[in-house]
Amino acid sequence: MAACEAPVSGAISAVDATGAADATPLLALDGVSRRFTVRRGWFGEQRELTAVDGVSLGLRRGESLGLVGESGCGKSTLGRLVCGLLAPSAGRVLLEGRALPPAGADSWAAGRIQMVFQDPFSSLNPRLSVRASVAEPLAARSMPRAERRRLADEMLATVGLKGVGGRYPHEFSGGQRQRIAVARALVTSPDVIVCDEPVSALDASVQAQVLNLLCDVQERFSPAYLFISHDLAVVGFICPRIMVMYLGQVVEEAPRERLFAGAAHPYSQALLAAMPTGMAGERGVESLPQALEGELPSPLNPPSGCRFHPRCPKAVEICRREAPAWKDLAPGWRARCHLL
Repeated sequence: MAACEAPVSGAISAVDATGAADATPLLALDGVSRRFTVRRGWFGEQRELTAVDGVSLGLRRGESLGLVGESGCGKSTLGRLVCGLLAPSAGRVLLEGRALPPAGADSWAAGRIQMVFQDPFSSLNPRLSVRASVAEPLAARSMPRAERRRLADEMLATVGLKGVGGRYPHEFSGGQRQRIAVARALVTSPDVIVCDEPVSALDASVQAQVLNLLCDVQERFSPAYLFISHDLAVVGFICPRIMVMYLGQVVEEAPRERLFAGAAHPYSQALLAAMPTGMAGERGVESLPQALEGELPSPLNPPSGCRFHPRCPKAVEICRREAPAWKDLAPGWRARCHLL
């Protein structure tokens, strides 16, 4: 399937590759970290887990930014930080230059950032009709009930589900439920939609339908997407710009074509090598190393130096001792690796 063409081309983050300040992005993360205190058992020692570590990014209106990495690397936590569902332990989340408040009906940002979750069935109230579920984000607005119902039906029709508002979630297939979730995200006319693994639970043919729907929605309504997935092929279909995340940190950022033509970071290369053979061949990555071996290290005890070094086939001594700094490779392309 051909890549989705976003209405805004591959924009660079809030700071471009030369270090010059770019126009203020719609959404910006500035050195954002999120830590959790965890305890093993009732009387176990408390320990600190850093799920997101010093992430910065910028997202322009109408742009699609992909965030890819293995399960457990902090992607979903980052998505919840962007939505205001979690507060950062350090750094700032900014919407049009203003600090994003916690999510809530009384927030000035209410409805401006919406989320589409991985499992649409668990995110929809089984006791509510789908019309009521789609209209739910409008409840805090001083809007007549009839108007909320009209808007909900309009959004359901937009995602190809006209005339089904009175039915309940269990009456729909997985792909249809995800369409309902997209309708609910759209009903507030958001500036940003965070898509957290929105097609990973769907069959391949249904995945393509939902991805095409997301492309159509962006073309019509121009929301910005932060698209989170472990599947690089899916991210590449939607997003002109991709960030690769490993153990809480972003390790590479690049335009889609540049990343697929020859990623710089060994972890990005391993993700490319794990793609289906035909897709890898189309992108000229047959010579990349085989897919990764070993498990993602625990964020409770991250490796010293470069966090990827225990699994990296190219690691040298400095990788074990020092954390690599960002290196600019081309406009919009940068990576963290001592070997560059």
